Amino acid sequence: MTENAVETDTGSKSEQAYAWIRERIARHDFGPGYRLVLGPIADSLEMSVVPVREAIRRLEAEGLVSFERNVGARVALVDEGEYVFAMQTLGVVEGAATSLSAPLLTPDDLDRAVAVNDRMLHLLENFDAHAFTQLNQQFHSVLYEPCPNPHILDLVHRGWSRLSGLRDSTFAFVPGRAHHSVEEHAEIIELIRTGADPLDIELAARNHRWRTMNAFLAARHPEGAAQRADDTPAHSFSPPSSHRRNS
Repeated sequence: MTENAVETDTGSKSEQAYAWIRERIARHDFGPGYRLVLGPIADSLEMSVVPVREAIRRLEAEGLVSFERNVGARVALVDEGEYVFAMQTLGVVEGAATSLSAPLLTPDDLDRAVAVNDRMLHLLENFDAHAFTQLNQQFHSVLYEPCPNPHILDLVHRGWSRLSGLRDSTFAFVPGRAHHSVEEHAEIIELIRTGADPLDIELAARNHRWRTMNAFLAARHPEGAAQRADDTPAHSFSPPSSHRRNS
């Protein structure tokens, strides 16, 4: 085979790999934060890693893939600023919904929430960000769905829908946050079960959401974090400067 023929063959395979990966990103099979490992992708396409690497570089140039030191290629977060705004808003309305739901939650409801959280705990041993995310939403829905205020509940539903394409990215980028999330779930349940002050329940649910946001931002911008996300007040991070209004 001539050198030109080899280049043409590599080029066509690179195009094939590019289309294959891009399609799966578009379908959310490869969600934000998903690691694009050369070997398994090349094996799936029955080709060498060379054209796969070229395809991933092309996707990086288009903003669909990002590279991180000691991690490699990942599917990029769609819009970091929108993620921050959505998480801040959801923290406020979900905290309120959870607090208003608390007096209406039965012991059986709380037992259901505990059972879901236990499944999340066991999942930590062989972590799966997508499965963890699904269980996470199930857990919170048990606590906020009885909310008697339909307007607040509608805002919570909208917030979760807005995060549907982004939520996997938090636990995929910051898997260590999952351990803290499970612990905080148990604390929220205990507050509700013991009849804590509604404001304490609201703040616990709100700060739980914001700590996840802070952990993600600290991982994405370690140079801007003065201290670890676990030790940082839940309101301390601001959205990226490009999303702030001019004063």
